[in-house]
Formats: sequence, structure tokens, C-alpha cells
Amino acid sequence: MDLLVKLYALPPGPDALPPGVTLRRAIAPEAPAILPWIEERFGAGWRAEAATALAACPARIHIALSAAGNLLGFACHDVTARGLFGPTGVDVEARGTGLGKALLLASLRAMAAAGYAYAVIGGAGPVEFYVKAVGAIPIEGSEPGLYRGMLRPG
Repeated sequence: MDLLVKLYALPPGPDALPPGVTLRRAIAPEAPAILPWIEERFGAGWRAEAATALAACPARIHIALSAAGNLLGFACHDVTARGLFGPTGVDVEARGTGLGKALLLASLRAMAAAGYAYAVIGGAGPVEFYVKAVGAIPIEGSEPGLYRGMLRPG
């Protein structure tokens, strides 16, 4: 199911991050470090979308890093379609820390700054998370949505 988010109604930042974690927009030369990490944890499809996000200028991917400089999570926007949030993922070890919400808000605020009034979260997995975090509204009749008929490997 797809979800709609009112970008003009987002809560103001800054957002709480776990101790020692930094969140920032990625840059293209980081692709060799970011893309394999994403594919290993979330699959080749998300890697492809993240590659598109990294190829944009400015990049349309935010990353979270530990104090040691290790990648903990990412969030993309405007990659498969304009106005679409995702994909996003947080390492298993960092889940439940508020990092996913912080990454979500960083991407959605970037979309708002680019002039969007609304964002669509396509094929949202944890619908309840998005409803609670940003007041996302389910879009009835949106399944299978944008990804219908998508060519898949194998």
C-alpha cells in the first residue's frame, strides 16, 4: 500500500539521534562504500535505487554513521518517481533507536525544501510506523501501485 505524507505538516527538527550518530546527505564518491552495504542487507533492487539517488546532484540519499564512521542506515527520495520516498533501511543492530524516523524526516524535509507539498511512500512496509512518525495517510486502491509489472531478476 502507498501512503501520502503532508510535507507542510512535518514536525520541526532537529531530531534526536542515538549518541555518537551523525546524519547527513551522502555524496557520489561514497557509492563504493554505500551500495554494497545496501545490497548485502536489503537486496539488489534497493541498491539500484540508491545508485540513482547517489547519481543525482545533490544526492537524494541521506545516511547515518556511527562515531566510528560505520554506515548504520540510509533513506532515499525522488529516485523511482518524483515525489516518492524510499527506499530506506536501518542496520539490524541500530533498529529501535529512532534512527529510522530521523532518516525519514531528513529525506521528507529535503523534499519539502525542494518545493513538494506532498510525498508518497510507495509500497510501504511498516504502515503503522509511517502513520505514527509523520501522519502518513493510506492511499486506498494503491496496490500493487507503481511497482506493478516490474521486471525482476531470475
